[in-house]
Amino acid sequence: MRGSPLRILVVGAGLAGLAVARALRMAGLRPDVTEKLPPSERPDLGLYLPGNAERALRRLDLDGPVRRLGQVIHRQRFLDATGAPLCEVDLDGLWTGVGECRALPHRDLHRVLLTGAGGAVRHGAEVSAVELLPARVGVTFTDGTAAEYDLVVGADGPRSSVRALAALGGPPRPAGQVVYRSVVRDGPDVADWTALLGQRAGFLVVPIGAGRLHCYADEAGGTLPADPKARLRELFGGYGGPVPEVLDALDQVHVELTDEVELGRWSRGRVLLVGDAAHATAPSLSQGAAMALEDAVVLAESLAAAGSVEAALLAYESRRRPRTRWVRDRTRDRNRTRDVPPALRDPLLRGRGGRIFQEHYRLLVGPL
Repeated sequence: MRGSPLRILVVGAGLAGLAVARALRMAGLRPDVTEKLPPSERPDLGLYLPGNAERALRRLDLDGPVRRLGQVIHRQRFLDATGAPLCEVDLDGLWTGVGECRALPHRDLHRVLLTGAGGAVRHGAEVSAVELLPARVGVTFTDGTAAEYDLVVGADGPRSSVRALAALGGPPRPAGQVVYRSVVRDGPDVADWTALLGQRAGFLVVPIGAGRLHCYADEAGGTLPADPKARLRELFGGYGGPVPEVLDALDQVHVELTDEVELGRWSRGRVLLVGDAAHATAPSLSQGAAMALEDAVVLAESLAAAGSVEAALLAYESRRRPRTRWVRDRTRDRNRTRDVPPALRDPLLRGRGGRIFQEHYRLLVGPL
């Protein structure tokens, strides 16, 4: 259906939605992109992209602009809570022939994708109703406007309204983690992806260029703290390594509960879910953005190769499910490793941790 006059709506202008819009434009299609939120600056957060994300960006012809951003990451270092080494992963070796690993500001990647998607996003357009017609989808917006589309792509995150309106699933399931994110300036000198593992909690620091550090921490739980900075000091004040200097340099901290989305199907009629709307997991493997970028590439390829929208959606889901299922299962594996008491876990990681953590990405090194 390459170059066909399909009318497509992409709901959501985050990384997943913009990547889909970019891929569709490269396939000769011109989707409408809507976002319920008003245009605003993205939060000052960091993002780590494994090698398969860079490969997907290359397929979207956006690796050039991204290569000028952030910092290439060559090694993952796992430490215990005191800062003593546990194990390492050679990222260059792991992702050989696939792509570089890179850490950068989230807003920078968003700008690249927005430009690549053509820059036209209808903000403040929230979907209020979805009607599955025999060969189309009727969409009504909260401002009273309505239109019909040949395909509607829900890229609106783990709490997707499209998922609910199309009866593809209800609210996400809590993943049992509280996650803290911040960008630190004037912090310690950290060259690698560096994680300190404690008792059902962990603290990660990654350089994102220009002397900035992306800081990520998590703890098991399901309640947001009243004072995130105070909670971080309570949890990690006794940690070693770079953590004390990072805590001293913290400014704004973003905190949220993590969600998991597991669905029996991703499409109904001509409505399809992509990215976190279809398969959100806890961020333990840093695969959320990578899976969204891969989704975009495979969706465009499926639409170009199939003879109908319905056939394309079936082909898309059959290609994507094994990889997203792998990410979900390995994420759960890694979280279980984190929850093992350090007295049992740390000797295991010192002996076999590098191989264990590298194995988590085995399927993702292979072709899409």
